[in-house]
Amino acid sequence: MPHKVDNSILIPEIGKLLQEGKDVRFTPTGVSMRPFIEGERDTIVLRKCNSFRVGDIVLAQIPNLQPPTSNLQPPTSVPLYVLHRIIAINDQFITLQGDGNLQGTEQCTANDIFGKVVQIYKPDGHTKCLTRGRLWFYLKPCRRILLKVYRKLLKLHNNTL
Repeated sequence: MPHKVDNSILIPEIGKLLQEGKDVRFTPTGVSMRPFIEGERDTIVLRKCNSFRVGDIVLAQIPNLQPPTSNLQPPTSVPLYVLHRIIAINDQFITLQGDGNLQGTEQCTANDIFGKVVQIYKPDGHTKCLTRGRLWFYLKPCRRILLKVYRKLLKLHNNTL
């Protein structure tokens, strides 16, 4: 049975392994990358990379300021980690968005990226086709409907198992 490890412990360790030049394989959680990566089901392989392109799926740390608990305390920074697709790159920032997200985006720098996904495995061990998500990006106006249909099909499939 797989063990769940808190992201605040897991992601820095993944970062260390990637810095050593090792590929890291793990099963992510969450649904923000549906339908291309299904959390707690699919397994991904990350690799340290120095260059990125629009369409790459990356693991990144996003600046996340928490409001102070009193007027005397400054805001605190709590690490927020995401596995999302690059949708834009400019001189200073890289913009990320989960494939299953309809509106929300995040920004980071290249230094905030731990590595990029180089392989996605389904539970049966077969690999998924790793694409840049161009078609999915252009289907953005229809995503709400497509994701709803996907969730219903997934629920039907899980109920028949």
